[in-house]
Amino acid sequence: MLHLELKENIEATFGAAHDVSVTLCRDAIEVSLPNGVALLVRIAERDEYAMHWRWGEAEMSIDTAPLHRGLGTYPNHLHTPDGRVLADPITEIGAQPWQNVRTLIERLLTQPLLGYESRFVYGTLEASQPQTSACANA
Repeated sequence: MLHLELKENIEATFGAAHDVSVTLCRDAIEVSLPNGVALLVRIAERDEYAMHWRWGEAEMSIDTAPLHRGLGTYPNHLHTPDGRVLADPITEIGAQPWQNVRTLIERLLTQPLLGYESRFVYGTLEASQPQTSACANA
């Protein structure tokens, strides 16, 4: 039910105004943004989630796997395009899932790599490349 509610909220908030499309998968939702970002959101619980996105050849994600205890935002953390794991600057543990998803989409619409572009050598990273659906693997 949670993914269906998120899909409806995304469509109502971003759909028409931002040309955002949302696909409901078996255990996730896939969001396609007009700037070429392909976002896959999986939320098991309020404090257990993974949000993975691609923009051209770059990939990033935020998740709550309890692996990086030294980070100030433990357990949530950010994986950058160059392979670093950093404190998560976007989501908040305990926040409503819609709040975290909305905040991430708002940032991705204007800054697909959240400001980490300069550390990632990407050549032609513009989203003119076709994106394949992650729902087939979801």
